[in-house]
Amino acid sequence: MEKLYELNMISTFFRLLLALICGGILGVERGKKNRPAGFRTYMLVCVASAMVMITNQYISEMYSTGDPSRMGAQVISGIGFLGAGTIIVTGRNRVTGLTTAAGLWASACIGLTIGVGFYSGAIIGCIMIFVAMALLHGVDDRITSLVKEVIVYIEFASISNLSVFLEYVKYHNMKVIDLELIKSNELNEPIVGGIFTLKLLEKTEYIDIIELLGKSEGVCSIEEI
Repeated sequence: MEKLYELNMISTFFRLLLALICGGILGVERGKKNRPAGFRTYMLVCVASAMVMITNQYISEMYSTGDPSRMGAQVISGIGFLGAGTIIVTGRNRVTGLTTAAGLWASACIGLTIGVGFYSGAIIGCIMIFVAMALLHGVDDRITSLVKEVIVYIEFASISNLSVFLEYVKYHNMKVIDLELIKSNELNEPIVGGIFTLKLLEKTEYIDIIELLGKSEGVCSIEEI
């Protein structure tokens, strides 16, 4: 058992194999949801991070020089570039991919932990992260589905429908706390749009609010922001 904590062929193989397994466990959940970074990406990040720490330990022991944590610090910094590639701004400034980016960063951290030989910490961390990513998704959805304030982009058929919409919102106990109108410059395009920040009296299901707003007269389209 002690050989697994020393730097040798057996411990190197074990560490890389464990990193492959832990990375795969985290990647399964992302892969099932067709995220930009999936099963193989997580495994590669975790194994490569473990390899960096093993190499760092090898250099430190063979040449008795260098900071054992220096290369690991560069991995943490460098993984930000990979994570940035999974963050996408869609529609009107809606950001997606943050969980995938955080998962990649966490996968790299687990790989570093395994690479340095802290197996118990890596396994416990992997379990905790998997629970947060996969099993607590429903809890997160429940928390975010109930809101008291929404920001939406709405397009109207004409400017006259705007006043109708404001009365409609007031009738349903909602308050407009911010409004930014966007009018088309095209002569043959009379559509008027606006970014609305609405405040509700009590927490309501987000999807119910969107459906309610879409029923107002003259609303052509509605998007969440």
